[in-house]
Amino acid sequence: MTSALTTPATLSPQDAARSVALTRMKRLAAALLVLMAVIFTVSFALQDRYPWLGYVRAAAEGGMVGAIADWFAVTALFRYPLGLRIPHTNIIATRKNEIGASLGEFVEANFLAESVVRGKLESVGISRRVGGWLSVSSNADRLTGEVANAGGSVLELLNDDAIKSLIESVAREHLVRPEWGPSLGRVGERLVSSGQQHAGVDLLLDRADAWLRAHPEAFGRAVSVRLPSWLPGFVDKLVDDRAYREVIAFVEGVRAQPHHPVREAIDRYLAELMADLQHDPTMISRVENLKLGLLDSPRLREFAGETWESVKASLTAALDDPHSAVRAGIRDALVDVGSRLARDGALGSRIDRWLVDSVTGLVQNYGHEIAGVITETVERWDSAETSAKIELQVGRDLQFIRINGTIVGSLAGLTIFAAANAVAALF
Repeated sequence: MTSALTTPATLSPQDAARSVALTRMKRLAAALLVLMAVIFTVSFALQDRYPWLGYVRAAAEGGMVGAIADWFAVTALFRYPLGLRIPHTNIIATRKNEIGASLGEFVEANFLAESVVRGKLESVGISRRVGGWLSVSSNADRLTGEVANAGGSVLELLNDDAIKSLIESVAREHLVRPEWGPSLGRVGERLVSSGQQHAGVDLLLDRADAWLRAHPEAFGRAVSVRLPSWLPGFVDKLVDDRAYREVIAFVEGVRAQPHHPVREAIDRYLAELMADLQHDPTMISRVENLKLGLLDSPRLREFAGETWESVKASLTAALDDPHSAVRAGIRDALVDVGSRLARDGALGSRIDRWLVDSVTGLVQNYGHEIAGVITETVERWDSAETSAKIELQVGRDLQFIRINGTIVGSLAGLTIFAAANAVAALF
């Protein structure tokens, strides 16, 4: 019965070419057998009239014997010769599982041995080759594209609800649960002690001075509305101008003097505030109430959702854009790694040792399972399909055995017949 593997619809282009070559070699071997049979028939019929044809007959007879014997041997590997269930034929199909197990053991013993794997990896110089490959800009660009595509696929596979829940739980654990007051107080205390608040005070004073100079009328109205309504208008004007000039002068004085009393008062207030945030239970409680009001459960969940959606959208857009900063960063990092691996022999040696030890460890621990894949795969194959697969790979070369058997058989038959005649002539 013909295996489905051998039908043209199921063959790859390579296997189709092998099938054609196998069929051609089978026909050639069969043609030689037929040729030997024709020569044998003719020479056998005419050898009494032409005695020298006895040598031809003997050669043809030996050729037929060799051709038939080798045809039987080759055929017995893959199927029953002529459909006859002769013992020790159809070997591959009947012993498929044993062949698969032996093949797996062979691979494990000869290809997955620790010495073989370690020797091969040590001779390759992995870090040097990878470094040289990554140092080429086009290779780094191609790998960057692959990394970006893989990253985009991972983002699509992630469960949004699960990520949002994770962000919420992390925020609840590290943002909501700890007390804010002491942490803010400690950070603020270091900032105040190092004078970092002065820049903020300068910024506020600069903005205040700029606003006052740009909006004198608004300042004047703010002062006028607080004066008694019975005062004459010119008095309002005088008061507004005087107050305006005093405020401008006051702001300028504070800006110009690093040790102005107002600055010192702000410093003292901030220092006291930072101390209260750390040690005053009332202040700590007020901050905690503010925190709980800002980060209640619905808002925290909304914050987690918005955070993930924003991060995901930004990453997706960046990974899709060939000119994005993210892809440029990945590309630069790959080139940098490649350059370091190529020029830093010590770093390359450490990485090579780690890779060799890691891969060797995997082979030691899982080599049997890796080789077992071969055994299990062969066991799952259909018997006829297995024979067809193997015959397709090696059958063409095996047909040369039939051809050689025909030629060698002819020479053997001729030699034996000639030697027998020579011995008979002596007696």
